[in-house]
Amino acid sequence: MMKKIILLLAVLSTPVFAEDNERCLAEAIYFEARGETFIGQLAVGTVIMKRVESSRFPNSVCKVVRAGKYWKGNPVRNACQFSYWCDGKSESIEDYQDLEATNAALLVMQGVRLWHVRGATHYHASYVHPLWARQMKRTAIIGKHIFYREK
Repeated sequence: MMKKIILLLAVLSTPVFAEDNERCLAEAIYFEARGETFIGQLAVGTVIMKRVESSRFPNSVCKVVRAGKYWKGNPVRNACQFSYWCDGKSESIEDYQDLEATNAALLVMQGVRLWHVRGATHYHASYVHPLWARQMKRTAIIGKHIFYREK
């Protein structure tokens, strides 16, 4: 058991992305939940991976977080599944070192899931009230996010 913990800490201390999906997950967690606790960031990562694992959504992290309406190859503003991707703001992370979002993404990519969200495939910030939420079952409130699964 101790060897696994030491290995995990070594992985977390040096964020090296093996593939684009890890980078996409870190970016999505960062831009969607950078103001949340580490648990809140894990919750967002868990939802993204639940979508990847579901046949109802694309089968890669990058495709899931970039899903939405496009026009001439560009995302239509405010018409994406994850708001950061098409909010009209520039998304750029200069340094992935020591970001909680990177550590959360690496854990989620290794199979860690936050039990609190119980199968959630959707979430939104507590200060918005999307119509789709009425058709879903609330599973948790973590920080400023409300999590849902299908009924």
